[in-house]
Amino acid sequence: SDAVERRLAQFRAARGSAAALTRPPEPPGKAAAPEAAEKQRAAAVGPGGGAEARPGGAVALVWARPLLLKVLLWAVLLALFAELELGLPYFVLSLLYWMYASTRGPAERRRGELSAYSVFNPGCAAIAGTLTAEQLERELHYRPAAGR
Repeated sequence: SDAVERRLAQFRAARGSAAALTRPPEPPGKAAAPEAAEKQRAAAVGPGGGAEARPGGAVALVWARPLLLKVLLWAVLLALFAELELGLPYFVLSLLYWMYASTRGPAERRRGELSAYSVFNPGCAAIAGTLTAEQLERELHYRPAAGR
């Protein structure tokens, strides 16, 4: 028991000296400020995990994220429509909407970026790695490529 307490005291002393080495020197009179800020940050996070610490030291609420709010709203509406026995149509229509909303139009494309579908590219240019009908026909007839 004494050996365990001695080792625990050594560990605490080593941890305290390591923490003191990593902290920048503070002006006198402001030594209590970091501990108060640390307590406030710990109280803000709480046991439920309602906040998250950022690298800059600021605490951001998890509920302030728009994507999370949208997903939660969608889940609540899904539960409501499921209660009304319209859950499957709501699910299918929302998936169709998400597919439509996530597609990018030609105006949103970066300059020089080609579409995966060659019919939407200028001059019907195919992207690298696209299997063309001519290439497939050559490979089926075991003819070498013209440029090789």
